Parts: sequence; structure tokens; C-alpha cells
Amino acid sequence: MLFELLNGIAVLKFDALWTTTLAIILLLIGFAIRNKVGIIGRFCIPAPVIGGLLMSITTLILHHTGNFTVQFTTSMQSPMMLAFFTTVGVGVSFGLLKKGGRALIIYLVFCWVLAAIQNAFGAGLASALGLNPLLGIMAGAVSLEGGHGAAAAFGPMVEGLGVKGAAAVAIASATFGLIAGGLLGGPVAKTLIERHHLKIEANADTMFQKSADDILNEQSERKVTSAALLSTLALVLILMVIGSYLSQYIARLTAGTNFSLPGYVTAMFAAVVFRNLNDHLHFVKINSSCIDIISDISIGIFLTMAMMSLRIWDLYDLALPLIVILMLQTTLIVLLAMFVLFRLLGRDYDAVVMCSGFIGHGLGATPNAVANMGSVCERYGVMSYKAFLIVPLCGAVLIDLVGIPNIVWFINFFANR
Repeated sequence: MLFELLNGIAVLKFDALWTTTLAIILLLIGFAIRNKVGIIGRFCIPAPVIGGLLMSITTLILHHTGNFTVQFTTSMQSPMMLAFFTTVGVGVSFGLLKKGGRALIIYLVFCWVLAAIQNAFGAGLASALGLNPLLGIMAGAVSLEGGHGAAAAFGPMVEGLGVKGAAAVAIASATFGLIAGGLLGGPVAKTLIERHHLKIEANADTMFQKSADDILNEQSERKVTSAALLSTLALVLILMVIGSYLSQYIARLTAGTNFSLPGYVTAMFAAVVFRNLNDHLHFVKINSSCIDIISDISIGIFLTMAMMSLRIWDLYDLALPLIVILMLQTTLIVLLAMFVLFRLLGRDYDAVVMCSGFIGHGLGATPNAVANMGSVCERYGVMSYKAFLIVPLCGAVLIDLVGIPNIVWFINFFANR
């Protein structure tokens, strides 16, 4: 850590060690606040967002004093981001598709279509409001269906293309989406049930209950030991290296163009390929509990660093147009859930529960979806195992197969215009 005066301005510089230490402390503070403040826990606001936002608000206050500034060295942010997306890829098993049947395919394809709609709609709205269309993409699938993880990953990438405020817009949109997704899922479910006079009964097929129970119980069957954690970490690091190499190779092939493919995208797809080859050839035993631990730690540190270094003042001139875009995006997903997805899924109680989950992760994140579905099932006293199998599988795992490439394509398309 270094303190110095530059042109009459006090500058506090945190080196990589200090920055990482501060990020972990803020992450722990975020967990403590989320556990003690009921409304924050109810909307599933991530601990990294809470802790990191405290620091970004502090730097905002210091920024407005005009004589004090803070600088962070976030060199650990990139490897943590790479590790997180690699663990996402390891979790994508195509064998999961068999468990959900036709309803899972319908739901998953609809989620993939939503990602394209959110980006196209956001870019169009931004252009109509006189903004760079890339900012509309930041307020589209990047932050809504993608959540804070994708927002923190793609925001700096777009800022690197010269779009000021992209990271702040993405993070702000993701936070808005979490709150909106948590608020709207239940009311939409209630409206659908009452409007269509639905019977409160779930699919009786024991396949869904067994599959859902299998997925929930799989975690407890994998013990976490130091050897298991070390071998899992080695696997993740190897896949990260392969992904980084692929990204560099693609960059050489596309030299001279504006096409960009981030290393965390190639790492994720390298992990997807490995996971599904391993499901058939059984190279190694994948400990899902260890994968979850690495995922939680990496996303926690990565997202906290992204939040704590956020320049909130970049949002000032974008606040009103951003609110307009987000309100219209929210209206769009509610209409799609009520008038399209509900019918495609069979117009029954299970479809209602899945629509409430769809709004939760289509605007926010998978924990919002689970919270919404749990609230609906508790309210009506009937558990929808079908919904609890399909929605988390799609929202947390399978959606990224198309969602991430879709984001990359839209960014490259508008960056080259």
C-alpha cells in the first residue's frame, strides 16, 4: 500500500496483495450484512455486491471531495473470473437434458431466445435514446439473464472498446434485475392462476421427483477432502490454461479484425467439452462439491473486486435513459412469461411455477428463481418437482451454452459498425 500526493491530490494505492485482502474482507462483510438484513436476503443480493458496493460508495464520496482518490491493483480479478467460468463449463453435462424431457428443451430454448431478444431490444432502445447500442447490450442479456458475473466480465471488455460507463451500466442493471426479478415472480404466478382458474396440482410423474432428489443429493455424496480439493483445482487450472491458449490462438487467426473472444469464454467451452467426454470415457472423478467451492470463492473475489473498483459517477449522464431501458426490458419479460412461455409449457400449475422462476433468473439470478418458485409452492401448498428440476438446470448451467456466445456476437457486431 502506498500513500502519496499528486498535484495536490492525496492518492492511496493498494497493491495486489492489499487489494485481494480488502476484497476478501469486504466479501465477508457482505455475507454478514446479507444474513442480518432481512430484505437484502429476501431479494438474494449477492454478498460480493453488498461488500463491494460499500467500497465503491466510499470511493464515490472521496471522489466528490476533489482532493482524495483510491486506486486498486486488481490483477487477481482476471484469473478469478477465468476460474469461475471454467467451473460453469465443468457443470454442463448434456446428460442432464435427458432428465427434464420435452419441457426442459422448450424452457431452455426459450431462455436462449430471450438472451437474443434482450440484447436486440436493449441495443435498439439505446440507439433510439441516442446512446451507444453497446450500452443497451450491457442493460440486456449481459446483466439481466447473465447476472452480476457476466456484467462484471463483459463491462470492462466493452469499456476497452471505448464505451465509457459500460461497466457501471452493467453492474447497475444487474442489481436492478435482481430486485425486479425477486418482486415480480410471485405476483405474475398469482395472476396466471387466478386468470386461468387453474387446478393447484403438480405433475405426478415420479421421474421428476426422483431426478430432482438425485441432483440435490449428489452434493452430499461427494466428500470434500484436501486431496479432492487439490485434484479438482488442478483440473480447473489445466482447463483454464487450455482456454487461455485457445483464446490466444483465435486472436492470432483474427488479427487485423475487431473480433474479440475473451479467454473466459474459451475456457468455459473447453470445460464443457472435457466434462461431456469425461461423462462417457471416465478420465477422472469430478467432485461436484469441490467444484462448487472453487466456483464460490472465485466468483466471490472476482465480483467483489469488480464492485469495489466501480466508478459510480460514470452513471450520472446515463441514469434516466438506463431507467427507461430497464423498465421496458422488465415489461417485455413479464409479457413473454405470461403470454408465450406459459402456453408453451402447457398452461398448468407446473407452467405457472416455472414462469415465476423464469422471471427470477431472466431478470436476476438462479437464487431468485428458486426463491420465487419456493414462495409460490409454499403459498399454494403443492410442490412442483418438475419446475425445481428444470429451472435451476437451465438457469444455472445450460443457459450459458448459448447465452455467452450470444453476448459475444452482439458485442462484436455493434463494435464493428
